[in-house]
Amino acid sequence: MTRIGLISDTHSYLDDAVFKYFADCDEIWHAGDFGTLELADQLAAFKPLRGVYGNIDGTDIRQVYPENLRFNCEDVDVWMIHIGGYPDKYSPVVKRTIYTKPPGLFISGHSHILKVMFDKKINCFHLNPGAAGKQGWHKVKTLMKFCITGKKIHNLEVIELKNTM
Repeated sequence: MTRIGLISDTHSYLDDAVFKYFADCDEIWHAGDFGTLELADQLAAFKPLRGVYGNIDGTDIRQVYPENLRFNCEDVDVWMIHIGGYPDKYSPVVKRTIYTKPPGLFISGHSHILKVMFDKKINCFHLNPGAAGKQGWHKVKTLMKFCITGKKIHNLEVIELKNTM
């Protein structure tokens, strides 16, 4: 079993509560818009970090983190990209591949809207953790935690951080 902490759209702000909520995680996945490399380094020093760059991230972050990240966690094919859209509204970059080689788990950020959806057309679970930073129009900062055991994605938890917007 692999325990994942999922975060996105921190925009240079990292709430201390993230470390408390992700303490029991094996890995942290960041779906883009870190804001600063220092923030990414803080997360990476705490737990193994996988991430993608977002549209606000500079060259320093883009040299370390890719635009797309496709990998296996346990027996689940995972695809993470910052601007990916969601079922029936995938971004053009994603649309080219997602219907011909769908992952088991598709993760995106960017919208600042927390989403948990299942795309029946391609048998794919979609997650967007919302936004954990202070920048943006969202009213509540959110994170997600979940587990992967073999092919099973389970124990999904949505975490709302104390409102310090």
